[in-house]
Amino acid sequence: MTQYQINLDSKLLHQLFLGSSQDAGVSALLESVLNQVLKAQASDQLAAEKYERTEGRLGYRNGTYPHTLTTRVGNLTLYVPRFRDGKFSTELFSRYQRSEQALVLALMEMVINGVSTRKITQVTEELCGAEFSKSTVSDLCKQLDPIVTAWNHRPLKEEYPFVIVDALYTKVREDGRVRSRGVMIATGINLEGYREIIGMMVGDTESEASWGEFFTQLKHRGLRGVEIITSDSHGGLVKAIGQHLQGITWQRCQTHFMRNILDATPKPLRSEVKAHVRSIFEAADPQTARTLLAQTVDLFQEKSLQSHGDLGGWI
Repeated sequence: MTQYQINLDSKLLHQLFLGSSQDAGVSALLESVLNQVLKAQASDQLAAEKYERTEGRLGYRNGTYPHTLTTRVGNLTLYVPRFRDGKFSTELFSRYQRSEQALVLALMEMVINGVSTRKITQVTEELCGAEFSKSTVSDLCKQLDPIVTAWNHRPLKEEYPFVIVDALYTKVREDGRVRSRGVMIATGINLEGYREIIGMMVGDTESEASWGEFFTQLKHRGLRGVEIITSDSHGGLVKAIGQHLQGITWQRCQTHFMRNILDATPKPLRSEVKAHVRSIFEAADPQTARTLLAQTVDLFQEKSLQSHGDLGGWI
């Protein structure tokens, strides 16, 4: 292991032990030591000290460039040597680089989980003592693009007997304006009963053609073994399922169906209607479900007739 001789002047020691801020003293000490280490490493790699004339010299210095290192005791300014005919190498920053990469991955994870760029800058400033601008966070987001693209085009190697398709609406910034965009999402349930998002695509969620393109992409990636597909009752979506996923049973999404029912239900009756409809969904067999359906219709039809003026004849 290479040994280096480190010199500490009296001013630096005075700042360390008698200065008003202990962190400032440690920061100055660490900065001085690391810069001396960089100079010593340059001498080792060139086999010559600065301005030394020797036949064994392996190259020549070409100045330095500043490098800011963020540490727990503050920002350090290090002066990294340059060589004329080669590249200076040091392992001094390797640990810092690993920490920096971990921080970048953490920032990406925050972006994926929907944390706003403003909140991310606040978090990094609190934890690291350094602020990441919104543009920096946005640049980090761009690094996610090839990762997401590769994931969204991965081959589908498993069978998914059950597939759920839906649309998510999100705000995006395009050409300086915020717009609403629809994202088509497919969730597959494999033979072991685990859910997995198998694909997504930005497109016109009202269009049969867009849904058809989405289903075509899924089939090209290897979607197979589908027995039942669940979605809401949007006309373009249902038509695309019938055309591109022929022979597969379509089932209306219970969540969307319940929402449609409650939207048409008078507010005083919503909790009661929801409980009865839920019992129909959870029936043990089709005959029980039909019996509960008939009872529910009779019950609320009678209530509608009794309170026709207040409920407006909603059945």
